[in-house]
Amino acid sequence: MIRARSIAALFALAMLSILAGARSVWAAPEVHRLNLVISSIATQVAAKDFNDALDFYNKTHLRPKGFENLKSVSFAFLTGAELSYFVRPNVSVTAGFGQLRAQTSQEFLPGISQSIQIRAEMLSVPVHVGANYYLAPYTQGVFQARAYMGGGFLSNVYNRATFEQVESETNPTTTLGGNFRSDGTRDGPGYYVEIGAHMFFAVRYSVQMAAVYRSAVVRELVDIHTHQPILTAQGEPFALDTSGLGGKLGIAIGF
Repeated sequence: MIRARSIAALFALAMLSILAGARSVWAAPEVHRLNLVISSIATQVAAKDFNDALDFYNKTHLRPKGFENLKSVSFAFLTGAELSYFVRPNVSVTAGFGQLRAQTSQEFLPGISQSIQIRAEMLSVPVHVGANYYLAPYTQGVFQARAYMGGGFLSNVYNRATFEQVESETNPTTTLGGNFRSDGTRDGPGYYVEIGAHMFFAVRYSVQMAAVYRSAVVRELVDIHTHQPILTAQGEPFALDTSGLGGKLGIAIGF
């Protein structure tokens, strides 16, 4: 009887040791080699030729009619997804894509049953490959933070610079020139650099916060239908510049 109680006591002690060890494992920050990162970057966009075209349209079409100007574009959200893989404890390689879209629009009602709708939009799908270098971690209980710096190359595809005007029931005194639409397109290279922090917890999810600079200039846009060059008001080739500095927030799912 005493032997049975001793065995039971030893078994209970062993189970408690296992549970304590398991608890310490569960409480450790989880750092996975492979991660899917869903992110959003609130970023500036340079958009020089794009905004110059809007300003030229305001001067030649809207102001003479007493209509409100189209606002320039200077800000956009770049949402994206990427795979990140730690090839070494302090080095990860990344590959992913995103979408940047920004637009400005106006609607005018110059008379009864008359309407004029104007929309200008820029769209870009940057595809990237790069690498991040992680500094020594700071660990406190179930939390670990690691500063990192990285960068890589961009391939800016499916770029569009669109200007559209739709009129309904206008007359010679209210028209801005009738219905028309222009779509410029072309692909182009670029690069990005980022510096930030990656925060790990005792779950498979982690958080990235970083400052990101992108150089993304697509030069010499052509009309999507005619493939003819699109020119600025000064007669120069039109460039779509979505470069800018932004703040990134990412949620990483570890596998």
